Amino acid sequence: MTRIDRIPASARNLLFIIALFAVTLAMTALQKPLFLLRYASLAAGASFGELAAVIGNGLRLDLTVTGYIVATPILVVLANTWFAGRWARTLLKIYLPVTAALSAIAFAVNLGLYEYWAFPLDGSVLQFLATPKEAAASVTVGQAVSHTLIAAAYFAAVQFCFSRTLRLLRTDRSGHRILQTVLLLLFAGLDFLAIRGGVTVTTANISKVCFSDKQFLNHAATNPLFSFISSVSGGEGLYDYEFFDEQERNTIFENLHNDGTGSQSTPLLRMRRPNVILILAESFGRSTADETVGGVPVAPEFQRLKSEGIYFENFIANSYRTDRGTAALLSGFPAQPKTSIMKMPAKAAKLPSIARSLRRGGGYATSYLYGGDLNFTNTAAYLYATGFERLIWQKDMRLDAPTSKWGYADDATGELFAEHVLALSADRKRVRAAERTAARNAEQNADIATAADSSGYARPFFAVWQTLSSHEPFDVPTKRFEDRMLNSMAFTDDCIGRLVERLRASDAWDDLLIIIVADHAYRYPYGIAGSTVYSHRIPMLWLGGAIEKPLTVDTYASQTDLAATLLAQLDIPYADFPFSRDIFDASVPKFGYYCFNDGFGVVDACGATVYDCAAGRTVASDDTSRTAADNTPTATDDERRLRCGKAILQTTFKTIREL
Repeated sequence: MTRIDRIPASARNLLFIIALFAVTLAMTALQKPLFLLRYASLAAGASFGELAAVIGNGLRLDLTVTGYIVATPILVVLANTWFAGRWARTLLKIYLPVTAALSAIAFAVNLGLYEYWAFPLDGSVLQFLATPKEAAASVTVGQAVSHTLIAAAYFAAVQFCFSRTLRLLRTDRSGHRILQTVLLLLFAGLDFLAIRGGVTVTTANISKVCFSDKQFLNHAATNPLFSFISSVSGGEGLYDYEFFDEQERNTIFENLHNDGTGSQSTPLLRMRRPNVILILAESFGRSTADETVGGVPVAPEFQRLKSEGIYFENFIANSYRTDRGTAALLSGFPAQPKTSIMKMPAKAAKLPSIARSLRRGGGYATSYLYGGDLNFTNTAAYLYATGFERLIWQKDMRLDAPTSKWGYADDATGELFAEHVLALSADRKRVRAAERTAARNAEQNADIATAADSSGYARPFFAVWQTLSSHEPFDVPTKRFEDRMLNSMAFTDDCIGRLVERLRASDAWDDLLIIIVADHAYRYPYGIAGSTVYSHRIPMLWLGGAIEKPLTVDTYASQTDLAATLLAQLDIPYADFPFSRDIFDASVPKFGYYCFNDGFGVVDACGATVYDCAAGRTVASDDTSRTAADNTPTATDDERRLRCGKAILQTTFKTIREL
């Protein structure tokens, strides 16, 4: 009798599960150094710490994949505890080689395709299965042989480890069934946490492994099997919404925007290169910002500030979710009814973005601050991929303040963001002062002064603060109103107001453009339908010393229009934002567009049209944003808006498929 045979069955079976988990995790993690070795030329510029971080961060998704793989053996062993028999070993002898093969295929395919795709394996590979001859024609014999051998070698190594581990399993009846069941259930709970990605509100997603603005390192850390499965499961609705033939769709859509030069825009700023701050106010809908309770305004700071800047009173949120609103604002890309572009990291990475355009066209430094977890809905992956150089979030913060379910409250992060902005401003001024001193010493004053931007900065900055306190469950440290939602809105409003006043009192103010806009609205008054225009109205306000003069803008527009409008003011081309329209360009139509679950709405100065895609018909808009005299759309207006919305929705998914 061997030493293993002397171990009781209950202990051996738990030991089998633990060993299987450890072996699976180790073999999955091994893919990272092998990937780095294969693409050594791309990894050459990375430090040892960055290469180690690839493996360390990659473990987060490796644990999730391992958890999925081990879940079935846990159930088998648990069933065997009460219904012992050879069937358990036989079943696992089939299951384990299959999982080893799937993992090996995903690893080898990812290793081969990354050279051409430059993003981790995802559902795009399925498109080639429909045309196997064309796919095979793109692969040389050498490539096919080499990667087949890699898959076979990896499979053999994993299967060898699995078969050795399987020897621990005992399939005879145990005398400690209750104890074994309890232990297995406890381990099943731990396995569930591995699958979920931890105990925080953020579940496992690609963004969990992203840690660098070097996309190759994030890709190297990504588990290819997870990437593939998540992209396939996240692609619901990608082939719906075919309303027009291609020629008609293109004709309608092309008439909705111009060439992106910005030449028709009305100047609003005193300078060409201001520093830009974007505040994404969580759930800060217009209906809540304008609300009063017993004569007391919910958002007094916003109401005060909007008379000092450029206030957009007919601005429409593209969706009801933060991830979709963020992509609409930062990338000028419309929301989707039943899915989110952020859940498709490889596609989201190819979107245009304000950050990338500002870096390329204006030399801006870019940063993003959020008091919670930017792994949520792949946000970190999206931000890094679309041009943000620095992300500051909960894992980086050591604040002397309590945290809520979502992270640090807005008062704490607002102070941190103010310090961040003031430091950026001071750095730019110091650099510019040093350049001027050097220019004087070199007797090149005239040349340098002519080339310099009037803002006085060597490099302007674009900094984003995403608030979170006005999100359910609305836990905030102060109480002004009994209604928890309104109370949280009041708290966020106060935090934004204090930030603005602190910046106003600083040397940074004169060169600042501050944009305050919501990521989406909250459905208030309570009970209104999510399909209505009213539930998507949000305020947008531009403030700061860079503003030429206060102005109220009644033009209808959407979150997607921020990109073109801002870039046009900075004289930076925006032709790569096909869905974005400069609000101040008289040559393009003026309307707001939004999506809800399986539907869309279009609203303009003549009225609103809301379309339910599932029902295939228009529905009541419930648009209380204008007077009854104004809200009398004609059938022609409805048809025009309907065709516009259908063309945008169809083009949205056409674009997603082609990304």
